[in-house]
Amino acid sequence: MTDLTALSYTAEHEWIAFDGDIATVGITDYAADKLGDVVFVELPSVGTAVTAGAVVGEIESTKSVGELFAPLSGEVVEVNDAVVDDPSSVNGGAFDAWLLKIRVDAASTDGLLDRDGYVALTGGEA
Repeated sequence: MTDLTALSYTAEHEWIAFDGDIATVGITDYAADKLGDVVFVELPSVGTAVTAGAVVGEIESTKSVGELFAPLSGEVVEVNDAVVDDPSSVNGGAFDAWLLKIRVDAASTDGLLDRDGYVALTGGEA
């Protein structure tokens, strides 16, 4: 289980775990619950340059289609092919089913929320 207190969050319901200049990104359990049964995940290719706030992928469920936004600017250095192959793994534990890793530009971390800020945004859920 991921240490939820060490994560950063976005208002678009993504979590970010930092390891130096590498940010591991996934969607929160709150987002996974709102989506319902996830049936398709599309992620950017390794090597793709991403800009904070830009659409970088798609998550489809039995209820809706949602866009995945880059929470930070940088370069995609890894994607979780296991989630692409088995999208329902997001519903089994969104904090354990990461989506992509980005080598971040240091200046792009402004505007992220801490756990308390995210819980306040969602009304008590993370």
